[in-house]
Amino acid sequence: MTIKFGTDGWRAVISDTFTFANLRLVAQAIADFIREENNADPSVIIGYDTRFLSDRYAAEVARVMAANKIETWLARADTPTPAISYAIVHKKATAGIMITASHNPPRYNGVKLKASYGGSASPAQNKRVEHLLERNLSAGHSPDLMDLETALRQGIIHKFDPTWAYYEHLSTLVDLDCISAGELHVVADGMYGAGRGIIGEMLARGRTHIQNIRHKMNPGFGGIHPEPIAQHLGLLRSTIQAGHWDVGLATDGDADRIGAVDACGDFVDPHRIFALVLHYLLEKRGWRGKVVRTVSTTRMIDRIAQAYDLEVIETPVGFNHIADHMLAGGVVMGGEESGGMSVQGHIPEGDGVLLGLLLLEVIANADKPLHKLVDDLLAKYGPAQYARTDLKLTASIAKPDMVKLLLNLAPETIAGVIVESIQTTDGVKYYLADGSWLLIRPSGTEPVLRVYAEAPNDKRVRALLDFGEEMAQKA
Repeated sequence: MTIKFGTDGWRAVISDTFTFANLRLVAQAIADFIREENNADPSVIIGYDTRFLSDRYAAEVARVMAANKIETWLARADTPTPAISYAIVHKKATAGIMITASHNPPRYNGVKLKASYGGSASPAQNKRVEHLLERNLSAGHSPDLMDLETALRQGIIHKFDPTWAYYEHLSTLVDLDCISAGELHVVADGMYGAGRGIIGEMLARGRTHIQNIRHKMNPGFGGIHPEPIAQHLGLLRSTIQAGHWDVGLATDGDADRIGAVDACGDFVDPHRIFALVLHYLLEKRGWRGKVVRTVSTTRMIDRIAQAYDLEVIETPVGFNHIADHMLAGGVVMGGEESGGMSVQGHIPEGDGVLLGLLLLEVIANADKPLHKLVDDLLAKYGPAQYARTDLKLTASIAKPDMVKLLLNLAPETIAGVIVESIQTTDGVKYYLADGSWLLIRPSGTEPVLRVYAEAPNDKRVRALLDFGEEMAQKA
């Protein structure tokens, strides 16, 4: 049996590799890790999403923690990942564990390991857990278990609601009075995930009109992937178009990602949400600092930062790379193409709820519809159209080898435009003279080559993607 931790923990198919037996083994390794981090008074926060058996899995992990004499705070109900991450900081816990497979299909579940700073554990920390797991297996060490009711009665496990402290913290980062004064009509799409109803609860005492959709418990997510991208938001778009709604907000399975739909029913992707919120924080709040974005994120971010004479840091894909810079300090905002974003003063963790609320503040403050704000943004910092395609790889090839092949094939021009520079932050990225770019990067977790492109218009984007697919075939 091989259990490998990726950039944000371990994910596997339920009843295949993700079983109670394997989960106990992983939990024991994490317990050993926690006791190495803090043997004097170790503590852990445990949360879970709406997936099949997530609550039972979380309770089983809590039993392992209790048996290892680790004070355990177990969420009473499904809870967003960022709320669990904030609880780690709020309660000064040693670590956190979130039972979730995030935006993956319903057949998956997983374990996200969170560090004491309220963000994803570092690659080195995940490797330590893997090493401890292998050590335990080699030694034939079975996981320790304690009866749940006994642990609750003895006060080793505490059931709690993480959301109240989280709500209070968010209220220091978002101007709820501004949102209330805007009297916006908002559709909140929980996508049957752990973010269901959360935005509505935050705004319940104001004058915002909220309609929740896909907010009931449904471990099958209605047959879709709980990922807030255009192809999964048909219900949100049709709801907006059928009524007089200003904006729709969608959070993924564990609510660390955000997507939006404007009053016309058009999808507003994370690139534009990132750019709108960043511009607002700099222009209206006067915030200053470094801006961090992943290699696959829009260059509108660079142009906004340049207008305010701010440094932009480009990182590999994965919010953990952004988190490293947030922990170092001086970052005003960080974000990635997939919808994970955070701001200064918050935990180093993608937070779809926070960004949804900040987007509402942007709209309310401007007193303009979202589609007009996007048009204004593109007029000033665009034009910028974006698309991505995923290509299945027939042959297995190591990521460094693929990068080397792509560099060897690098052209002087792409679709008639000069290639100004090439970067290898994560995969191979071609910067072109007209401000467009093309990124080709192998996935770190599956046999897929991802091709991303941004250009002034859809025709140029298509030309770049076509070229990227040709390059992929040659490689």
